[in-house]
Amino acid sequence: MYGLSSDRRNSTHRQEEAGMRSLSVVLALASGIAAGGVGSQDAAAQNQRALQSPSAFSSISDRITRSKALFSEAAKVITDPRCMNCHPAGDHPLQGADRHIHQPVAFRGEANNGVPGLVCATCHSDRNFTLSIGEASYQSIPGHPRWALAPLEMAWEGKSVGDICRQIKDPTRNGGRTLALLHEHIAKDDLVAWAWSPGAGRTPAPGTQEQLGILIQAWIETGAECP
Repeated sequence: MYGLSSDRRNSTHRQEEAGMRSLSVVLALASGIAAGGVGSQDAAAQNQRALQSPSAFSSISDRITRSKALFSEAAKVITDPRCMNCHPAGDHPLQGADRHIHQPVAFRGEANNGVPGLVCATCHSDRNFTLSIGEASYQSIPGHPRWALAPLEMAWEGKSVGDICRQIKDPTRNGGRTLALLHEHIAKDDLVAWAWSPGAGRTPAPGTQEQLGILIQAWIETGAECP
């Protein structure tokens, strides 16, 4: 048998090395592109969970436009499941990021805290309760001393950001609150604060309660305009 000549063997080896280098470059580029895509998605998700401060809107010279933009930023929290699930338009509380009807079935009741024999406090105590055993599909049961639904006149489910905005500054539909009392409620109320400490297995509302309060105050100071 006759083998390849030394020159042909060297040439073949150089071609194989060049091919491997090209493949490595392609794989590296592909990996970088994929990582960049994932990174961009993560960054977008993080931005959605963050709240911008009022100063981020200071370049908007028109007062009305700036006020609308401030409320739209605050609406990241208002329309989040942590808030929307307790402001349903129907007779049942909602659950989860997909806002499905509460399971097991629960009812609003006349006082917005359940019906006789099945009040909210039957399962919901005065604090979050983390499960340690069992095979439930959830990790904790939320709780607060005033656990209940918002009244029907304060329902937000199915409404646009603009509709919610007009509603929450209307004393006949916001619990009789002036804009000052509305700010106090949003910025300081401990039941509202639950949205940022919702218990194991739940994603907190965007930003912080303090940041939301600052946004709402800035919105009020610019005229409380609605999108």
